Amino acid sequence: MYALIEFKGKQYKAEKGALLRVDRINAEVGSGLDIESVLLVSGDTLKVGSPYVAGTKVSAVVESHEKDKKIIVFKYKPKKDYRRKQGHRQRYSFIRIGDIIGA
Repeated sequence: MYALIEFKGKQYKAEKGALLRVDRINAEVGSGLDIESVLLVSGDTLKVGSPYVAGTKVSAVVESHEKDKKIIVFKYKPKKDYRRKQGHRQRYSFIRIGDIIGA
């Protein structure tokens, strides 16, 4: 059984026990959260929401917070002495899917 959820503007496939890498959440490690924006639930039957499945939510636990590898953004214009170098490290969180409630 799995569910398609929308979380922070992106869609993820959530199965029981799955570990998802999502954009950074302002929550402590070990805290739980409920995601109520469930787009689709697949079990014995397929339930498709319009836009969300009513009465269904996914519970999850925050596992850890990490940073991605550094990327370099380098801009230049030839023969114009224009160079700009900028680095960026994306921050994200790992959440563990606990249960799909109301499926």
